[in-house]
Amino acid sequence: MRIRSTTVLGVRHNGEIALGADGQATMDKHVAKSNVRKVRKLQDGKVVTGFAGSTADAFMLLDKFEEKLNGYGGQLRRAAIELAKEWRKDQYLRKLEAMMVVCDKDELLIIAGSGDVLEPDSDVAAIGSGAMYAQAAALALKKHAPHLTARQMVEEALHIAADICIYTNHNLMIEQPS
Repeated sequence: MRIRSTTVLGVRHNGEIALGADGQATMDKHVAKSNVRKVRKLQDGKVVTGFAGSTADAFMLLDKFEEKLNGYGGQLRRAAIELAKEWRKDQYLRKLEAMMVVCDKDELLIIAGSGDVLEPDSDVAAIGSGAMYAQAAALALKKHAPHLTARQMVEEALHIAADICIYTNHNLMIEQPS
């Protein structure tokens, strides 16, 4: 039985970044857990991460990413690139089924197992089962409701995704880097 879950969304807007996720984990056709914590703060709150995919794999990547952050003095982009390089080269890590969105106060990135580190053109990063719903909602909010904060956009877009995607719920956790 495959575990499906997760909508993770990051938005950079008006000089601030917010990253949030829902709390649902689904197994086959039922909700296995409704309050999964998929967003974590690292580096004393200066870095926020959100993960999608297999939970064990995601935690392995989270640990590896934290090692890279510590090894590169908290430099988000450098740590992300070094993680992606190792993920791509290492035979064991290549089998991990997870993705991450990471941010600090200046940057918002997606890290994928293909070796990619992506900085979204639109300042909206989304991963997981409900990613496209959340991304579409966030893009519309950025265009038509620019008065909202990044945090408000993440919250509203995740609620919209939860209304549409059966693998996303309204139990949200939203963090901002300090």
